[in-house]
Amino acid sequence: MIFDIQPTNSDDYRETYAGLPVQPTPLDEEDPQPDPGAVAWYLDACDGGEFEAISESFDWFFDNVDTAKVKAIVIGEWEDAYDTGSAPIVARLAKNADRLPELRSIFLGAMTFEQSEISWIQQTDVTPLLEAYPKLERLEVRGGTGLAFSPLRHEGLRVLRVETGGLPAQVVRGIGASDLPALEHLELWFGVEDYGGDATVGDCADILSGQRLPALRYLGLQNSPFADELAAAVAAAPVVARLEALSLSMGSLGYEGAEALLSGQPLTHLRRLDLHHNYLTGAMADRLLAALPSTDVRLDDRRSREEDWRYVAVSE
Repeated sequence: MIFDIQPTNSDDYRETYAGLPVQPTPLDEEDPQPDPGAVAWYLDACDGGEFEAISESFDWFFDNVDTAKVKAIVIGEWEDAYDTGSAPIVARLAKNADRLPELRSIFLGAMTFEQSEISWIQQTDVTPLLEAYPKLERLEVRGGTGLAFSPLRHEGLRVLRVETGGLPAQVVRGIGASDLPALEHLELWFGVEDYGGDATVGDCADILSGQRLPALRYLGLQNSPFADELAAAVAAAPVVARLEALSLSMGSLGYEGAEALLSGQPLTHLRRLDLHHNYLTGAMADRLLAALPSTDVRLDDRRSREEDWRYVAVSE
């Protein structure tokens, strides 16, 4: 199964999330309250809004919604996102897990660049969310500054997405060292060193082995300045044989990486290969298409190889 995932950080999940319509808070007093389990509740706070602090948004939510039925929560802007981290949000959600027994999906940091550049968002260790919600199926996080992920076992998680302009190596290793038997969709945006992206290909070894990810069907190693090295590692990675979709998009993929994919293990079983935002020539693009006639190969947003340097799609 390939999940229908909104693909870029330009989407702040104001319309739909996890297959549910998004419900802003607070509700208009004259409007009827929707079925709490039929919408994704959007909580945020900013100057000039209904709530000036994210704690006020949570207060309203717990006081006015039958949270026992809530299935999805989207956390948008919080006050001074580049100064105030998400630790209080994670702590409050974890503390109130007994009041959210049906919660299955969380997006933490659903902000557009107008609200906060992705690398200005201050995150925290998100592991307590998984520890507090053993039935959580979907966790998505935007922003890598301060982000941490500790190794754990989680039986229910099916989607894990981390969007950053700079992904800490510890997060990559923490995910790789975790036992996630139900995980079907894993997507990591690496970003650049200037914004905290210190991960390397070596940090991906446990993920690429697939030993702790038996259900994985979509693997996205995206937005990477070392995409050619990733492609070479992927070309021999055991996890690839069970995938339905592979993405090395948004990064610096060039001739060397594409050649590695063509000369490595067969990729003809893939339903989708996403390489958009790349530095390939037309001739190399044609070779990939010819080699994978039954695969949906995405090669758009080709960048000029004449440029002095290659850049990822999302950094600051």
